[in-house]
Amino acid sequence: MSYVTIENLQFHYNGVNDHTIEHFNLLIERGEILSILGSSGSGKSTVLRLIAGLEIPSQGTIKINGEVMASKDHFIEPEKRGIGMVFQDYALFPHMTVGKNITYGLKKWSRLQKKERLQEMLSLVNLTNYTYRYPYELSGGQQQRVALARALAPNPSLLLLDEPFSNLDADLQNKIREELRDILKKTGITTIFVTHDQNDARILADKMVLLNQGKIEKYGNPCDMLISS
Repeated sequence: MSYVTIENLQFHYNGVNDHTIEHFNLLIERGEILSILGSSGSGKSTVLRLIAGLEIPSQGTIKINGEVMASKDHFIEPEKRGIGMVFQDYALFPHMTVGKNITYGLKKWSRLQKKERLQEMLSLVNLTNYTYRYPYELSGGQQQRVALARALAPNPSLLLLDEPFSNLDADLQNKIREELRDILKKTGITTIFVTHDQNDARILADKMVLLNQGKIEKYGNPCDMLISS
């Protein structure tokens, strides 16, 4: 059984007649990294929002690890889905240290558990000596790694990344892509990320979806998918 199952997903925004997402079907295996590639307005970020529960589909079913997250007569609220998200702007809390940012989602954990998890996450993203730094004291790549550590800290069922490299310069993008893949594979977490950059998908993803006007145009291994610009 696939870890993530999406069947006949459809969605349109209020006041818009055409579907933003139409007849979207997808299976993702546990531990797989999937990229959704598409131009601006193709619907790729909307797919993430639907999976996260930030939008309600007009039709279709979303299941994670066999549990129904959304269907015709069932909807689980975003905060109860156990999904981690890294946003385009990282959304770090500027008034909090790196350590407090990372442990923010661990409110129900004991002090010892938080301390141990923080050290584990800092080691994972290679920021062991940055516990007491503030976001403004970090480079763009370091901020991204903190955002990733914060999303991974609560052991999410699924990780969603929205244009994770768009705020980084080209040289840093190349370095961070490979680092990020290593981190995700170490954790074994199932990941979906959206991007408009084919190089992101080729380097990071196990499988790739090309989305065009809310429909899947191509699906396969990144190295096998030649996409014209």
